[in-house]
Amino acid sequence: MKRAMVGSENAVKVAAVRQVLSPDFSVAGVSTVSGVSDQPFSDQETREGAVNRARYAQKNADLGIGLEGGVQPEGKDVYLCSWGALTDGSGIWTAGGARILLPERIAAMLHDGVELKTAVDYYTQLENVHQNEGAIGILTAGQVDRTALFHHIVSLLYGQWIYQTGRRL
Repeated sequence: MKRAMVGSENAVKVAAVRQVLSPDFSVAGVSTVSGVSDQPFSDQETREGAVNRARYAQKNADLGIGLEGGVQPEGKDVYLCSWGALTDGSGIWTAGGARILLPERIAAMLHDGVELKTAVDYYTQLENVHQNEGAIGILTAGQVDRTALFHHIVSLLYGQWIYQTGRRL
């Protein structure tokens, strides 16, 4: 069976990849570094983190997939952003996810240097939101959770790869 490695051991990210790629691929996560800030603060930095994770993850697999969450400032507003990357070693494919405006209190904490996961936990008075529904789940009252958001991105990545290479491994 062909192998896909996710550049993270976060269960939410691995589950999203597994939902899209199974049964064609076995899917596992591997601890990687993003090579960007702990809190990516732009689309460019978030996308770069996803690419770095995908490249690292692919070293021992047929496909490497990197998923990275970040934020994108737009004037005084700050939006949640998510990016993914897929590589088979011969090319790299990227895709971004939905955007949602973050509450002013969370945005202010981010501007003060607090990571999103910490700000969301503080804001919600919950623990490890990023390992569960994510900020997107909280801010959409559960209508879209983090797995669904990453599932969408992985579907975009996998679809591009199939279309542009004309094959499934």
